[in-house]
Amino acid sequence: MSDTMASLRRKIGGAGDLQSVVRTMKAVAASSIGQYENSVNALADYYRTVELGLRTCFRESGPTSLIAEPKRRTVVGTVGAVVFGSDQGLVGRFNDVVADYTVKMLAALPAEPEVWAVGERVQARLADAGLPLRGLFSVPNSVKAITPLVGQILVETETHHSQSEVTELHLFYNRPTSGEIYAPVSQRLLPLDENWRRNLAELPWPTRNLPEVIGGGAATLRALIREYLFVSLFRACAESLASENASRLAAMQRADKNIGELLEDLNRTFHRFRQSGIDEELFDVISGFEALGVEEK
Repeated sequence: MSDTMASLRRKIGGAGDLQSVVRTMKAVAASSIGQYENSVNALADYYRTVELGLRTCFRESGPTSLIAEPKRRTVVGTVGAVVFGSDQGLVGRFNDVVADYTVKMLAALPAEPEVWAVGERVQARLADAGLPLRGLFSVPNSVKAITPLVGQILVETETHHSQSEVTELHLFYNRPTSGEIYAPVSQRLLPLDENWRRNLAELPWPTRNLPEVIGGGAATLRALIREYLFVSLFRACAESLASENASRLAAMQRADKNIGELLEDLNRTFHRFRQSGIDEELFDVISGFEALGVEEK
């Protein structure tokens, strides 16, 4: 009995310590979600400014071969893909979902893919699927670390794009949703979609004073395109990180619930054994008292 009680005490103590760790991780994940969501919301105003500049350039210069989708593709090049995953565990099927979606979408494209993975775990799943991997980037651990990552991705992808090694560039990542925790999405960055460019150029200007591009229109357009690529990559990374932490928060909530149920069972078992031990001691006292009474008679 004493061995069983001591064993139960150790299990209850261990489960309590584990629950404290899980609740700390829940708090960290919840805090991180807000951090990345706020960065995405703050980025919306900057994207609005870049969009207004692109609208002016498109209206004045029209499409260029550098950024616009060609009407006829005579050469099928290589499709570059940047896939955002995770470096850490406790995220459920987060990496499996985005990897399966990437494989499915790239299989529908006519060109050969080359993949840059953001995160070791998603890289392993993409490698298992047989996709050719071009490079690996580390997942940022804060909002401040996203900007250097985006710079590395832009340098790497623009080098291959300028050398005509990569004719298209796609992003694949998980985006937070209201109905579920997240859902996989994709975005084609290069070449720019012709319909998107035309619709953007045809939108009315918000004021009566129409803007003009001062200086070299091509140089301004190139600069705005770089900012557009930066904003798109930053937003994709931030939304992926928000989804990752939402998945981790859900996993920790399930773990907290399971540990709570386990603690209830252990405490009930402990109290049952304890009550059984008390009953046995009382029975021994009563039996001894009755035996003494019989001897006195």
